[in-house]
Formats: sequence, structure tokens, C-alpha cells
Amino acid sequence: MAKPKSGAKKTTPAGKAGAKPAAKKNSAARLDLIKNASKRAAKAATKLAKAASDVTKGAKSAVKKAVQEKATAKKAAPAGKTASAAKAAPPAAKAPKAPPAKAPPATKSAAGAKTGKASAVPSAPPVERPRPRATKLPPPGEPLTKREMEQLLTAGEGRGVTGEGSLKGRLVVTNDMPHLVVVGRDKRELTFLLQGPDQEVLPAYLDHKVSVSGLIRKTTNHAGVVDVRKYSAKKPDAEVVEATPVETEARLRYLSPGEVSMVTAAGMGAGIKGFAGVRGNLEMTGEEFVLVVSNGGTRQQVSFIIEGKFATKALRKHVGHTLQVQGVVDKTSGWGGRIHAENVEPRPSEARAVSRDEMELVHIEGEVPASVDVRLNHGLTVRLPEHPGFTWAIEPTVAKRVGLREANFEPAPEDGPGTREFFFTPRNPGTFEVEFFLAKALSPGLVDRSFKINVTVKP
Repeated sequence: MAKPKSGAKKTTPAGKAGAKPAAKKNSAARLDLIKNASKRAAKAATKLAKAASDVTKGAKSAVKKAVQEKATAKKAAPAGKTASAAKAAPPAAKAPKAPPAKAPPATKSAAGAKTGKASAVPSAPPVERPRPRATKLPPPGEPLTKREMEQLLTAGEGRGVTGEGSLKGRLVVTNDMPHLVVVGRDKRELTFLLQGPDQEVLPAYLDHKVSVSGLIRKTTNHAGVVDVRKYSAKKPDAEVVEATPVETEARLRYLSPGEVSMVTAAGMGAGIKGFAGVRGNLEMTGEEFVLVVSNGGTRQQVSFIIEGKFATKALRKHVGHTLQVQGVVDKTSGWGGRIHAENVEPRPSEARAVSRDEMELVHIEGEVPASVDVRLNHGLTVRLPEHPGFTWAIEPTVAKRVGLREANFEPAPEDGPGTREFFFTPRNPGTFEVEFFLAKALSPGLVDRSFKINVTVKP
């Protein structure tokens, strides 16, 4: 076997044990480095936190100082505010810069400063927004023609008519808006809204007589809009209004179709007065001419005494005929009144509804209580003399039950009271009692006397 060399070191267990202390020294050195590094990092973090707190304190003090300065000097100039901000800024500038991670606290402090400023200023009370008004005038349009002006001033017509013109009327205020009330061609009122730059001024002339000129537009058949270019107002004279005669006011007022129907209806329209045209049969009571407009011959008869220049003897030739009378109607009760005629036109009489030819007639003359027999669908006539200021009539229900067809007034050949003929055509068999009343004209409730007849209708 070969022997080892004398110069070579032999590896012994003791050599291996000597290597371990060297490894322990290296690990201890590393631990010391790590501990020193953590201490240095902790010191650096402490410094950074202190710097950040200084920055926050400086910003807060700057905001507080700015709020106090604004509260004590509200009227200071913007230059003064800039100077105070510059004085408050150096403490924050001297502090060390904070890392980006610590920037949000400064942002929050700035937001708090804005909130503090907003809370320091008192909030204004809510202001009610004004209604939109037309303050700009449209370009001039075409002038209104005479025909368009007539349509514009007629109630129920002229919707869509537009053009330059002028209107006069009374100014009223509705919903804080000025309106012009104009009396139209048929004496009915039309309402126009006034627009333009003068819309804020016009309400001061409430109930004044106002004349406006500008672009007129009729938006409906009864109202419209005026873009006012020029206007003039005049205070109404109360004395002139009081001195105006009542009759003139009545003539100028036209009755509406609904009022005319109430005038001709029984028991309705008492107190209505105005200009209208009515149609009826002409009769006489004494020396007065009476126009019967509905329910003739019954106690619901509606009639009017004719007055005026046409109530002359020349009108006598039209007694018993149909007339169209225009004038001022004054219905004093539910059964009639007076009419001041301004125009009278005769109309052809309507043809009789029932022909008396080939009909068996039973006749009664005068105020004689009697009992008569009448065949079904044949005729019965009763003739009674009229009295001045009074007229003969029967109950409406009896007239319908017995079949009253006509109640004709016939004037006397000479001056004097005429007669009235009642013509019946019974349609139902049976026995009926018919009572005739001599009542005061225009007041059927005031009865002077009456008499009865018994009618037996045979099939």
C-alpha cells in the first residue's frame, strides 16, 4: 500500500469541528445588519409621519385663518385675499415634502376649507320664478281688411284671422296677465291677451278704456292675442256712465239664442231684457196689440204687448196673421211682458194642421154651460167673446186630453172686442170636463170668471 505524503494535511474530525464557528460568525453579522436596517427604516418612517402631521397642521391653520379673515372682512378686495393666502402659505412650504401616499389628507383638508367657506356665507331665500311673458314683438304683418275685421269682431267666427290692426276696450287682469275685453259686432264680449314689452306696465290701467295697435291674432272664436306696439289708456268717467239711459243699454245688448228661447218659454226668463227678434201671431186686447209667441189658448200662453212707432192702427190689418218683430224685449213675468218694436215684418201664416172639410162639427156659442156629444176624430168648436184686458184660456192638460188644435182670435168688423174660437178634435173616447177661464192678459193666475162644458166622445 502506498503511504501518504508527509507535506499533505490530514483531514481529521477536529478540522470539521473548526469550520462551524466561522459559519456562526457570518450569520450573526447578517442578523446585526438586518436589525440595524429595521431601526433605520423605523426612524425614517417616524420622520415621515412627523412631516406629514406638520403638513396637515399647517394646512388646517391656514384654512382656519382664511375663514376668520373672510368672516371679519367680507368687503375686502380680491388682492387682500391673495395676500392673506400668501401669508398662510409659508408654514406649509417650510415643512418637508410628504410622499404621494400621504397626499389624500391634504386634499381632504382643502375640501374641508371649501365647506367651511360655504357654511360661513348665509344661503339666500328661494325666489319664485316669474311666469314666462312674451317680451319680443314679431315682425309686422299684413294689415287687416274690412272683411277680416268684421270676422275678428264677431263672436263665434274668425278663428285664425291674423293681421295688423287696432282694438278698443276695457282692460282686465286675469292670472296676473293683462286682457282687453272688446264688445263685438253682435254686442257680445271678446277677450284678447296683451303681449309685448309693455305687458308688465299694462296691469296698472285696470278697468281703464284702453286702445291698442299691433299684430292681432284670433286664436279661438271668442278670444285671441295682441302683440302690442302702441297703446293709450283713458280713465273711465263715472258720471257719463251713470247718465246713460237704461233703455239705451237694453237696446245695445243683444240676447243670446239661449235667452231668446227662455223668453218664448212659459214660466221662464222673468226679468230678461234686451234686443231680440221674436215670431208669433198678432192679437188684440182692447186697443193694445198682443204678439202670442207660444202655447196660444192655454193658461201657459206667452205673449207680449207691442209698443213703439209700429203700434198704430195700420197694424190692425195684420191681426190674426204671423209677424216677425225685432226690438227691445222686456219679459216682466213668466208669461210675457212688453216689446218695443223697431221693425215689424209680416210672415205667411202656417197652413192648418187639421182640415175641417168632410168633418162633422159640433158648435157652442157664448158662455153657456152645456153637455155635448162628439164623434171620435170629428170636430168641436167653442166661440167666446173677448174682453178688453182679458183673454179666454183652458188648462194645458185638458187641451192635450181633448185635442185642442187651434185657438184663433178674430177681430170684430167694427171697433170693439173680438172673439176667440177654440177648435177641438178628440182622439180618445170617454167623457171629459172642459173648463174655460177668463184671465187677465199676461197674468193667467188672475181669473175673472169661468164656466164648464161636458164633452162625451163616442166612437
